[in-house]
Amino acid sequence: MSTEAASADQLIANEWSGGTLPYRVGHRKLGMWLFIVSDSLTFSALLVGYAYVRASSDNWPTPFPFSPSIIFSTVMTLCLLSSSLTMVMGVSASARGDKKATRKWILLTILFGLTFIVLHLIEWRHLINEGLSPFSLPKEWVKEWPGASPLFGATFFGITGLHMFHVATGAIYLAVVAARVNKLKHEDVEISGLYWHFVDLVWMFVFPMIYLLSIKA
Repeated sequence: MSTEAASADQLIANEWSGGTLPYRVGHRKLGMWLFIVSDSLTFSALLVGYAYVRASSDNWPTPFPFSPSIIFSTVMTLCLLSSSLTMVMGVSASARGDKKATRKWILLTILFGLTFIVLHLIEWRHLINEGLSPFSLPKEWVKEWPGASPLFGATFFGITGLHMFHVATGAIYLAVVAARVNKLKHEDVEISGLYWHFVDLVWMFVFPMIYLLSIKA
């Protein structure tokens, strides 16, 4: 009986130790996946709320001209897509055990992320100077779209601001990983990559809904 009990305990231990079999995952990676799922629900609720407010508005503003607004936001998007590529390269280098290359690729990822934030803040400054705020529209917008909902600013700053916060915290997270890469396991680098790819994926929904659907005719 003792041998059978020991075998059962060993089987249970193996099932929870993490590995390559289907549904076998380490507890830290599982925690990150649970966080991603919960945060996905948050962004989904915000985007659904944005879609509802926009659909229920009689005259929703479409204030972004192709040039320069859409071109500018497209450059921001390319920065995030590039950061996903460098993150993939960093995780790949970590899997090979090349710590120096891992740090280099992670630092490049941070650079692209910070570039995205700087460009986003420039855009925010431009819109705020025009008179956009969370609960009011610029006078020119009110003239062009009579009866337009003032909630455009609230939804725009709320959704893009929350995403920018995630990018900023992700950059800090990656900076810590890069600084301690020699002491960390490959799984730790992989987990940081999961978070960063999630942040990039969220933008792939925000960009078309907030920007491409608001191109000025």
